Amino acid sequence: MKFYDCKTAPSPRRVRIFAAEKGMQLETVQVDLANGEQFGAAFREINPDCVVPVLELDDGSRITEVLAICQYLEEVQPEPALIGRTPVERAMTMSWAIKVEQFGLMSIRDAFRNAAKGLKGHALTGPHSYEQIPELAERGRKGAVAFLERLEQHLGGSEFVAGEMYSIADITAMVFVDFAGWIKIGRPDDAVHLRRWYETVASRPSTAA
Repeated sequence: MKFYDCKTAPSPRRVRIFAAEKGMQLETVQVDLANGEQFGAAFREINPDCVVPVLELDDGSRITEVLAICQYLEEVQPEPALIGRTPVERAMTMSWAIKVEQFGLMSIRDAFRNAAKGLKGHALTGPHSYEQIPELAERGRKGAVAFLERLEQHLGGSEFVAGEMYSIADITAMVFVDFAGWIKIGRPDDAVHLRRWYETVASRPSTAA
């Protein structure tokens, strides 16, 4: 397998942490997003969507979505289980992982990409040009704050995001919280449950991957 990565990007970080939790070593190719390598002809052949991560399998087929890559790695190496061992665990885990993407990471994406000076003309990921909309940046910040508040409430009754088991939902949520911090959206001071959970998951060795 070959993993197309960018060390500074949040999406491939989720896969690196997932693989590290399983003790899997992936051959890695760094893609220089800052200098637009993802838009070059060579990388477009690998992923026409012009984004990372990409997991290229030994037969040449490629998986291009974070949750799909993690699902594949889970199938290849089931232990430790990070998506769940039972149908209910798997359903709850994927449900929460998708919620974090939809309400958390997508809000941060809008807040970041519609405001960063270096992303003018690239307010959305992908091969096409989209101009920044400042109002979407502000809406994204509000959405991110609202989702942090939702996580605080939810974690008051749950050890981890999807229940009693550390999972891909926690990896996704931790990356969301860190990404929010990059644009100065911090955890509320009174978010005791969120702080307890974050300190637990962020202390895992895999987070350095």
